[in-house]
Amino acid sequence: MKDATLLAVDCGTQSLRAILFSRTGDMLACAKMEYDPYVSPFPGWAEQDPELYWNSLVAACRKLESEAPRAFAAVAGMGVTTQRASMINVDETGNPLRPCLLWLDQRRANPFFGQNRLLKTSLKLAGLKNRIDDIQTQGKCSWIMQNQPDIWARTFKYLQVSGFLNHRLTGEFNDSTASQIGHIPFNYKTQEWAGPWQLSKWLFPVEKEKLPVLIKPGEILGRVTEAASLLCGIKKGIPVVACGSDKGCETLGAGVVSAKTASLSFGTTATVQTVSGTYLEVIPYMPPYPSPVPGFYNPEVEIFRGFWMISWFKKEFAHKEVEEAKILGIPAEEVLNRCLERTSPGAMGLVVQPYWGAGLGQPHAKGAMIGFGDIHTRDHIYRAVIEGLGFGLYEGLEKIEKKTKIKIEKAAVSGGASQSNEICRIMADIINLPMVKGQTHETSGLGAAMLTAKGLGWYQTLEEAVDQMVHAEIIFEPDPESAQIYRALYSKVYSKLYAALKPLYSEIRNITGYPE
Repeated sequence: MKDATLLAVDCGTQSLRAILFSRTGDMLACAKMEYDPYVSPFPGWAEQDPELYWNSLVAACRKLESEAPRAFAAVAGMGVTTQRASMINVDETGNPLRPCLLWLDQRRANPFFGQNRLLKTSLKLAGLKNRIDDIQTQGKCSWIMQNQPDIWARTFKYLQVSGFLNHRLTGEFNDSTASQIGHIPFNYKTQEWAGPWQLSKWLFPVEKEKLPVLIKPGEILGRVTEAASLLCGIKKGIPVVACGSDKGCETLGAGVVSAKTASLSFGTTATVQTVSGTYLEVIPYMPPYPSPVPGFYNPEVEIFRGFWMISWFKKEFAHKEVEEAKILGIPAEEVLNRCLERTSPGAMGLVVQPYWGAGLGQPHAKGAMIGFGDIHTRDHIYRAVIEGLGFGLYEGLEKIEKKTKIKIEKAAVSGGASQSNEICRIMADIINLPMVKGQTHETSGLGAAMLTAKGLGWYQTLEEAVDQMVHAEIIFEPDPESAQIYRALYSKVYSKLYAALKPLYSEIRNITGYPE
């Protein structure tokens, strides 16, 4: 069917988008439903009502049906991509038993594995005791088992957000292999559920029967039920194809299928990611995530709250620009471009360490701004935030190159903040590589659409789908003079910040009781 379309659902931390794509990757229509990212009943907690995600999906589909009726009626298949490491406990009917525990949640379980004297001594001698304790206490499954045993006893399935939405659409407890990212008993090397004698099974002891059936990305995992059709307006029987996590689909949607290209994601979590046919850990004990390209991996380094910092800046310092953007009907980032245009590379010596949320390898980190003087304005603060995120992503890119021993030759950019060409230019200068911006910033959705197209048999391989569906809109070439300034700031200032400030972060926590 020549005019058949693809429906991609991208469920993120702050919004859900339902997007219609053509078979050549053109975005035909998009319906976005925004919501508060989380509820925090106690300091460090981050929860969300799972029904909010489903209701947002229903509302977004109905909005598409209203605004693009012909394209919506022509949907031949759909796929779901969602935020990672956000888990939902459901009963036999798929109804939630408690709020979703988000990836942002900071609560900790009590350590239980390796606590007997013999194993504790062995782990200490191997230098692994603290690391093993840290990893297992992050398991939200264990927190629920320890603090809400009645909920865990009633749990029929323990699902990613993707698994929850896939079940609502198809009635099947199936999910993509490439969506299994988080503190779960998953073997990242073999990309299947961990066996009874594997470490992740001991650290995250979820019963196998409570886990979904894994389907390889690009394969059909179910079909839209009559009940889902009545609610969403999607035709009954439409295939639902296994996709992957939002970051993995973003990398695919940016056209990254080679280790020589990096994917920079300007999202709530900022990431630098690439593709590898070999299992390798860029950060020790941190596995590469399963790629939406079957059998491949996505080595990644992340900045925990990343471009959420733009949301923070807008909330705290940019009320006027936000209101102006609403009146003009454009993203606030476009208005904030003026802050970048009025300042120069290096923000007149103001440097930001963007750890508004501690990341892997920096568990005690806090955010920092240094170099303030009376010449600095709000414009400089905004620019320094953007540049700090760029330095953090460049640091991650260096780590990936060091581990893979492959020189990255170009980068592809995606995510909400990539709508700003000024931000893209700054990032190209900081990483000092050509940066490709595709025809849409909705690259997670495009990646899901590409997987759906393959699942429908429109393309035989994902490489073919990339060739046909990913189109470069603009390439940002680095400015040599700006790149030289940034390289000096990175090597002589930014790269030394964490080591210099780390002892002070611990003192801040000890003195004020600031949560870990």
